[in-house]
Amino acid sequence: MTHAISLLVENHQGVLARISGLFSGRGYNLESLTVGPTLDPTVSRITLVCKGDDSIIEQIKKQLNKLVDIIKVVDMSERSSVDREMALIKITAPPQQRGEICQVADVFRSKVMDVAADTMVLEVTGAPEKINDFIAILQHYNILEIARSGLVSMERGKKLKQDS
Repeated sequence: MTHAISLLVENHQGVLARISGLFSGRGYNLESLTVGPTLDPTVSRITLVCKGDDSIIEQIKKQLNKLVDIIKVVDMSERSSVDREMALIKITAPPQQRGEICQVADVFRSKVMDVAADTMVLEVTGAPEKINDFIAILQHYNILEIARSGLVSMERGKKLKQDS
């Protein structure tokens, strides 16, 4: 099963290296890893996605909690959360197909970010399933390149400001 784990970490040099070292040293695979600042400049939020059964995920959380620079570990898969990802997708787009491509993009609330002589770059944001569906439809237009951000996740409901 896939799990999204949200970490609040101290914003110090080497924290990410220690976290990725924990995963590689124990043979765990990271599906995606996203890092960004919080309201507090001394704290960063990391969202990592990994696969494993309940015992493996529990072991990962225990190992993460042992790291000094980690403030909080939350398995977002166990909570009601908002999950989003962003993707940039470059496709072959001859002028006669651009109208059709724009209609497909509108259905997915995608934005056209770049138009060149024979290509277009589309941006889409949403749940990973939405992005996967969009990519599946765009296969018809010959996808040249994809860049995906990785998952960002936040628990639903009211949180106190100090919880970041």
